[in-house]
Amino acid sequence: MAIANPTVRLIVLLHCALFLSVAGHARAVQPNIVWIVAEDISPIIAPYGDTTAPTPALSELAREGVRYTNAFSTSGVCAPSRAALATGMYPTHIGANHMRTGPWVRSEVAPETIARYRDRMPAGVLPYEAIPPAPVRMLSEILRRNGYYASNMAKADHQFRAPPTAWDDSSAQAHWRNRPDAAQPFFAVFNIGVSHESQIWARPERPLLIPEDAELPIPPYLVDDAATRADYRRLYSNVIEMDRAVAGLIGELRDARLLDNTWVFFFGDHGGPMPRQKRLLYDSGLRVPLIIRPPGGRVPAEEDTESRLVSFVDFLATTLSLAGIDVPDWTQGVAFLGTADPGPRAYVYAAADRFDETTDAIRAVRDQRFKYLRNLRPDQGYYLPLRYREQMASMQSLLAGHEAGTLTDAQAQWFRESKPAEELFDTWSDPHELDNLAGDPEHARVLEVLRNEYELWAARIDDTGAGDEREYFESLWPAGRQPQTLPPVFAHLGDGRLRITSATEGASVGFRFGDETVWRPYVGPVLVPSGTRVAAVAHRIGYTRSRIRVLR
Repeated sequence: MAIANPTVRLIVLLHCALFLSVAGHARAVQPNIVWIVAEDISPIIAPYGDTTAPTPALSELAREGVRYTNAFSTSGVCAPSRAALATGMYPTHIGANHMRTGPWVRSEVAPETIARYRDRMPAGVLPYEAIPPAPVRMLSEILRRNGYYASNMAKADHQFRAPPTAWDDSSAQAHWRNRPDAAQPFFAVFNIGVSHESQIWARPERPLLIPEDAELPIPPYLVDDAATRADYRRLYSNVIEMDRAVAGLIGELRDARLLDNTWVFFFGDHGGPMPRQKRLLYDSGLRVPLIIRPPGGRVPAEEDTESRLVSFVDFLATTLSLAGIDVPDWTQGVAFLGTADPGPRAYVYAAADRFDETTDAIRAVRDQRFKYLRNLRPDQGYYLPLRYREQMASMQSLLAGHEAGTLTDAQAQWFRESKPAEELFDTWSDPHELDNLAGDPEHARVLEVLRNEYELWAARIDDTGAGDEREYFESLWPAGRQPQTLPPVFAHLGDGRLRITSATEGASVGFRFGDETVWRPYVGPVLVPSGTRVAAVAHRIGYTRSRIRVLR
């Protein structure tokens, strides 16, 4: 099945037909694509049945689009998941699985910031950057190479510094409105931070928007006390603020009359922010809301829900497919919309490794119903102390109850001192994943199938996270030295044409004319106006950026 939803399929086909029929004017008809990414959010919004907080903007978006009910991140935390979104690769394949590999939250990072980050790394490991295989490019760069304006406001956090060719603008001011040519199609990413875990405790002076007597869906694995209820009121207050931010972004597109040619994606960067959600591989840590509004926003109510499995590694292929751009064969994901859609996937996969000062190694495979966990460090307990998380009052309630011996069985599970090597959960009958079925004879066949699927996947992606991080770091940076991108080389081809290359395999090359400030991605020989100064730079992801070379 190419695209399950007939209406969305028709919209895609119409856009592709228009694109192909006026290929000579592709820039005028390629769709715009907007990603609205909310931090740390499970499907706890009205379109998914949770009406604790009113979300009118997201409800309207869902009415005009498709609500995906089985969308999953590749990790229960942001940086590894964002690496998957940016590259279409599993973090455990490219070395982006540990949280974090360095202070790469912004595109530009000062040397002193990197030096200070050393204290947060494991012994013998310096802040480092993930190094994908040589052919891999960031999604935004591929789009730029095909005529798109690409902006990111403003979080990067991909476990590596983006090449200078990745974005036209990645900053707090980045916006599609800033593109110099109003006819140029754009790919714009907007990050909403108000739903982040830290905002549960960081803004106590902000008014709570949820009434004190509200009915709150406290899960059984948390202590239902005043502290946890206050945290949940803050959580849903943040959801209201998040929805207001979405309303503003959609309103800008509407005011500019761009919604008829824009795909709008809304999704979370992983699951929820609360204890036993964020960082873990239960659905509470991996499952995200995903609403996609097609151009025009005309989806019949009976076709507004899609249950196929979607993984973050699929977003690169899907976005390129919608833009009419060939999907590279190196991506580990598959398109779930557009002409490149091969049909639904059977499984999604995820991993959990180091988080700040503590390390674990867990892998997950999930089909439509069952979740399989492989605990690669079974002698290690479930709960890993994290100073950052322990600032949350609901986490403090769990710790106090554990110390006092007053937790229920569901709450105490997280504090067991060891783990079985395998776990199996029926997410339909046990949505909180509290009842391990791995030893149940009635589920032996399901266990065998998912176990085999895990082993096939781990071998297929060459899972880098199963071993020691220090050994992996040393394989990336021999003698503790980061690989360097070799500088660009100019070659005159005659008739004013210039070839620019780097001897580093996999390096992206950027160039600028005269006083330009934005690096253009080099895709082939360029025509240089007579007397124009040309600057060039090269950067392979994970390597140091080359020095800039100038041709006068």
